[in-house]
Amino acid sequence: MCVTEEIPFSQLVQHPKDTMAKLEGSPRRRIRLDRRDGEDLILESADRADAEDRALGMASRMFISLMKHDPGARALLLSLADVFPWVRFLPQEDVQAFLVEVVDTMHACAELGNIAALAPVIAAWQATAEIYSDPELLKRATAPLDGGDYGEVPEVADQ
Repeated sequence: MCVTEEIPFSQLVQHPKDTMAKLEGSPRRRIRLDRRDGEDLILESADRADAEDRALGMASRMFISLMKHDPGARALLLSLADVFPWVRFLPQEDVQAFLVEVVDTMHACAELGNIAALAPVIAAWQATAEIYSDPELLKRATAPLDGGDYGEVPEVADQ
């Protein structure tokens, strides 16, 4: 995996030509801008970002096509444990449901050009696998509720 060069955001502001030269000379054609007062940013050309979006769309369409053909779906199912080792703790029907949800979400994200919705899907399934991996957690999560009514859930104030 290629490492993205990191520079302080102030370098971009103070020395834009030098920063652009670093961008054009970097192996990934991308620079990470470290910010003290906020989230780090990635600087890359629009052509590069567009190419990445097209690649995500192409990959998602290939996965959709593979899932439409039974041998392709089997190959995708078998590859999941290599990409997400924790799927080994999920029941088989949940592994299939995870695959369908990930591929469908990836495809929808590619259509929108925004992959933000993919990470929560993966995180939710990983949390589910964690519950299945621990007998005590699984027992507590699947125990019948006591039937008590604990009243209304208070609204959480926007932060």
